[in-house]
Amino acid sequence: MSASLLLRGLTVERQKAVFLEYKGVVLGDAFRIDLLVNDGLLVEIKAAEQTLPLHEAQLLTYLRLTGKPLGLLINFNVRVLKDGIRRVVNGL
Repeated sequence: MSASLLLRGLTVERQKAVFLEYKGVVLGDAFRIDLLVNDGLLVEIKAAEQTLPLHEAQLLTYLRLTGKPLGLLINFNVRVLKDGIRRVVNGL
């Protein structure tokens, strides 16, 4: 997936560590973003029987903590890929 994005001229970071600070204490890399595209789109990749509300909540938390506006939750364990894509927006 990331190779085709690179061919389109987009910047892609895989497994990007996100460091958090709480009350002056650096918590280190609290989580890792599967893909960060053009420093604005978070992509969370799953291969589950079905996506759960927990998965969407996880992506929304990542969006809020990074201040990014948009994320995609992609589940590859579906018959038709378009059925496995959920768009999540921060702040709406």
